[in-house]
Amino acid sequence: MNQKTIQPAAARATRPLPTLEDLARAAGVSRSTASRAINGGSRVSPEAQAAVDAAILELGYTPNRAARTLVTRRAGSVALVIPEPDARVMMDPYFAAVVTGVNQALRDTDLQLVLLMSRTGDDSSRTLRYLGGGHVDGAIVVSHHRSDDWVETLGSTGVPTVFIGRPWDRKSELPFVDVDNFEGGRLAARHLAGLGRTHLGTVAGPSDMTAAVDRLEGWRQGLKEAGLPPGPVAYGDFTTAGGADAAKSLLARSPELDGVFAASDLMALGVVDLVRSMKRRVPEDIAVVGFDNRAILAANGLGLTTVAHPMTDMAAAAAQLLIGAIGNPGQQLEPVIYPAELVVRGSTAG
Repeated sequence: MNQKTIQPAAARATRPLPTLEDLARAAGVSRSTASRAINGGSRVSPEAQAAVDAAILELGYTPNRAARTLVTRRAGSVALVIPEPDARVMMDPYFAAVVTGVNQALRDTDLQLVLLMSRTGDDSSRTLRYLGGGHVDGAIVVSHHRSDDWVETLGSTGVPTVFIGRPWDRKSELPFVDVDNFEGGRLAARHLAGLGRTHLGTVAGPSDMTAAVDRLEGWRQGLKEAGLPPGPVAYGDFTTAGGADAAKSLLARSPELDGVFAASDLMALGVVDLVRSMKRRVPEDIAVVGFDNRAILAANGLGLTTVAHPMTDMAAAAAQLLIGAIGNPGQQLEPVIYPAELVVRGSTAG
């Protein structure tokens, strides 16, 4: 009876790592065929691919990543660029949804995700040197600010790039994925007006971000269509604390307000907290609409009426666009715009 000798772990650890030649020999194919098989080549028969795959498992073969990069001219990774402070990225569920969506799209590929963060307005040269240095095959940019200048600089590197959110430069040919922010603001105004609320104000997002600008423009258009005046505006930073501060300013100037649209759900929570601290009721005294639909509940389980912002789906779509751009350089990619949808909950329904 033949017995298979099992070598001690120490002995196995000293065994030389299998080479590409060893792999080809074990699979019974040429070295070039083995190379094409492990690098995703198209000129490999199903039988040869199966033999190479079996040999990889048998030998415990690990491709030399540096050599593979030289052959394929691919780094095997993509960057998610977020020009925001670390604390906000870690705390805001918006960015968790983005990472989740991108990872979902990359799951069936060999691409790995690299996260690059920086404060708004920081010198972007370090990030750009990294992106243009062959470390990644493409980039996804989210939470873009006017001062970041990502469109012009990234375009010059030749790195395939997709934006989540409309870039500031409307003439840019860089593809992007977004929700119809203008229509979302318009829907919020029309909804509050339809409830009979006549003194309406808004907590807008930062004026250096296209999403905030588009939502504010849509809000004003909705008020105009409803025959209402523009109403007061206060600006927040897409955080709960920022929403509360902005609401305090808003109500100090216009205590008669009976409806408020906040350009994010986190800011809407701040509005609700501030209103309640003033011994006023939501929605009886002041109805509140948010934007994002992040399934956030205010105190006492009050659900927020909000505009849906399908961030996970949008991030996955952006990653799919990027995968296409990497695989087909020079291909013209059209923007992907998700429709706005109002979700009515307790903050406007008494």
